[in-house]
Amino acid sequence: MTAALAVYLSACSTMPDDEEAEPMVSVSNDSRPLSSFALPPDQQDCYDRTSEPYTAVVDSHFHPRPFGGSAIPAPELFNFFDNTTVRFVNYFGIGQVLDLQSGCTYYLDCPGVPASPSIKNDFVNGMEVMAYPHENLHITLSMTFMDLAHPENITSLIELYDKEYPGMFSWSGELNVMKQALLGNLHEPATKESIDGWAPFMAVLQERGIPVTLHSDLGNDANPTEFLPLMEYVLASYPDNKIVWAHMGLSKELANMNPYEHVTIMQRLLGDYPNLMLDISWDVLFNAYHEWGPVFINFFNSHPTRILPGTDFVAAGTKSFDQYAKELDVTSRALKAMDDNAFRHIALGENYFRLMGLDYYAPDICPTTAAVSAGQ
Repeated sequence: MTAALAVYLSACSTMPDDEEAEPMVSVSNDSRPLSSFALPPDQQDCYDRTSEPYTAVVDSHFHPRPFGGSAIPAPELFNFFDNTTVRFVNYFGIGQVLDLQSGCTYYLDCPGVPASPSIKNDFVNGMEVMAYPHENLHITLSMTFMDLAHPENITSLIELYDKEYPGMFSWSGELNVMKQALLGNLHEPATKESIDGWAPFMAVLQERGIPVTLHSDLGNDANPTEFLPLMEYVLASYPDNKIVWAHMGLSKELANMNPYEHVTIMQRLLGDYPNLMLDISWDVLFNAYHEWGPVFINFFNSHPTRILPGTDFVAAGTKSFDQYAKELDVTSRALKAMDDNAFRHIALGENYFRLMGLDYYAPDICPTTAAVSAGQ
């Protein structure tokens, strides 16, 4: 066991149960502004893992608006990022917006209230990004309106986005293929027939090099791989698209899957589909890391170029900076235990930059860090 992994497991074992607990470490990183990542690695200061934060510089899975109700104002939200390590963020709308007349903020608190695909979140996100430019933050806007069960009008709506926000939306998702938690809000999962109907809009995404983040539950405790064939059908149907599988397929409904089985499935799919990447956002994954750290850390180290970090934070107006800081900390604890190569690619953004074709670069890891992470 490496020294980094031992520290990680120790941190996991002492994690407080209190949801409002403060982050265990400071997540600020004032010495790494956005502009520093525009320099080639040999022109940047190397990253000293013994003294600099382990939290990610990329939040590739972030929701600036809730399912319903008020959101954290954009200027306040940007301060959140300024006071953490995050310099790059994906703005995911909420693809299934709750009925505006319901007064609901969170879908699980409102069973029976419809959550329907909508362009509302995306358009508000686009307007706010234009209204509040920020020199220390790179925001990637994402199209999240797509109804994967009824894809007939998706391409025409993409044309609407092109007209209203030309060139601004360069990601797609989070889109729900199968999300068990939303079934109580009339979510309609995709079927193999509807997946066949994705072909026109997936062709647009492929042509433009736009990644798509898909939420597709792997299964549940009764049947851990119940919905795996659905995701495999997507991958087999669209192997040339850049597909990011959110949360590695895990969910609250799947809390007890054998970690070796999970990792074996992920390894097979990464081998079969070179354009597939895995999103390790959401603190649900921490439940798996907490008990089975070595299994997952070894998997991440073995596939350093195929993983993206994220929080899955939903910026409801009732939430505070401390809550975001805690979620960033918890979802970054696996990063702390990764080897230097994986840490640079995942935590420091190299995977994100290359996937997006951005002119940014992750810094090299300081040589002194390598000895520490190797347990020397």
